[in-house]
Amino acid sequence: MALSRRKTASALLLLFLLVATEMGTTTTKLAEARDCLSQSHKFKGACLSSSNCAAVCRTENFPEGDCHTPHFARKCFCKRPC
Repeated sequence: MALSRRKTASALLLLFLLVATEMGTTTTKLAEARDCLSQSHKFKGACLSSSNCAAVCRTENFPEGDCHTPHFARKCFCKRPC
Protein backbone atom coordinates (compact mmCIF):
# COMPACT_ATOMS: atom_id res chain seq x y z
CA MET A 1 0.00 0.00 0.00
CA ALA A 2 2.79 2.44 0.90
CA LEU A 3 4.65 1.60 -2.31
CA SER A 4 1.53 2.35 -4.37
CA ARG A 5 1.07 5.76 -2.73
CA ARG A 6 4.74 6.55 -3.27
CA LYS A 7 4.49 5.66 -6.95
CA THR A 8 1.31 7.71 -7.34
CA ALA A 9 2.89 10.72 -5.62
CA SER A 10 6.02 10.40 -7.77
CA ALA A 11 3.94 10.13 -10.94
CA LEU A 12 1.92 13.23 -10.01
CA LEU A 13 5.07 15.18 -9.20
CA LEU A 14 6.59 14.19 -12.54
CA LEU A 15 3.38 15.18 -14.33
CA PHE A 16 3.34 18.61 -12.63
CA LEU A 17 6.98 19.18 -13.54
CA LEU A 18 6.35 18.30 -17.17
CA VAL A 19 3.35 20.59 -17.36
CA ALA A 20 5.28 23.43 -15.71
CA THR A 21 8.23 23.14 -18.08
CA GLU A 22 5.95 23.00 -21.11
CA MET A 23 4.11 26.11 -19.95
CA GLY A 24 7.39 27.95 -19.44
CA THR A 25 8.77 27.19 -22.89
CA THR A 26 5.86 28.51 -24.89
CA THR A 27 6.61 31.96 -26.19
CA THR A 28 4.21 34.26 -27.85
CA LYS A 29 5.44 36.85 -30.27
CA LEU A 30 4.00 40.26 -29.73
CA ALA A 31 3.95 42.78 -32.48
CA GLU A 32 6.47 45.46 -31.69
CA ALA A 33 5.35 48.99 -32.15
CA ARG A 34 7.65 50.86 -34.48
CA ASP A 35 8.78 54.36 -33.67
CA CYS A 36 8.69 57.06 -36.31
CA LEU A 37 11.48 59.63 -36.03
CA SER A 38 11.32 63.23 -37.12
CA GLN A 39 14.06 65.79 -36.66
CA SER A 40 13.01 68.57 -34.31
CA HIS A 41 12.24 71.90 -35.94
CA LYS A 42 12.54 73.96 -32.75
CA PHE A 43 15.71 72.49 -31.18
CA LYS A 44 18.73 74.75 -31.72
CA GLY A 45 22.39 73.79 -31.43
CA ALA A 46 24.11 70.48 -30.81
CA CYS A 47 22.02 67.92 -28.95
CA LEU A 48 23.96 67.14 -25.79
CA SER A 49 21.11 66.13 -23.48
CA SER A 50 18.29 63.78 -24.41
CA SER A 51 16.14 65.23 -21.62
CA ASN A 52 16.34 68.71 -23.19
CA CYS A 53 15.55 67.18 -26.57
CA ALA A 54 12.52 65.36 -25.12
CA ALA A 55 11.26 68.61 -23.55
CA VAL A 56 11.46 70.43 -26.90
CA CYS A 57 9.79 67.49 -28.66
CA ARG A 58 6.88 67.65 -26.22
CA THR A 59 6.30 71.27 -27.31
CA GLU A 60 6.06 69.91 -30.87
CA ASN A 61 3.37 67.38 -29.79
CA PHE A 62 5.68 64.36 -29.72
CA PRO A 63 5.72 62.13 -26.64
CA GLU A 64 9.51 61.48 -26.68
CA GLY A 65 12.78 62.70 -28.09
CA ASP A 66 16.40 61.50 -28.21
CA CYS A 67 19.75 62.75 -29.43
CA HIS A 68 21.04 60.83 -32.46
CA THR A 69 24.23 61.14 -34.46
CA PRO A 70 23.54 60.92 -38.18
CA HIS A 71 26.52 62.04 -40.25
CA PHE A 72 28.71 63.07 -37.27
CA ALA A 73 26.39 65.81 -35.93
CA ARG A 74 24.28 65.20 -32.84
CA LYS A 75 20.74 66.24 -33.59
CA CYS A 76 17.46 66.11 -31.72
CA PHE A 77 14.96 63.62 -33.13
CA CYS A 78 11.40 63.42 -31.91
CA LYS A 79 9.67 60.05 -31.92
CA ARG A 80 6.17 58.69 -31.71
CA PRO A 81 4.59 55.31 -32.40
CA CYS A 82 3.76 54.86 -36.08
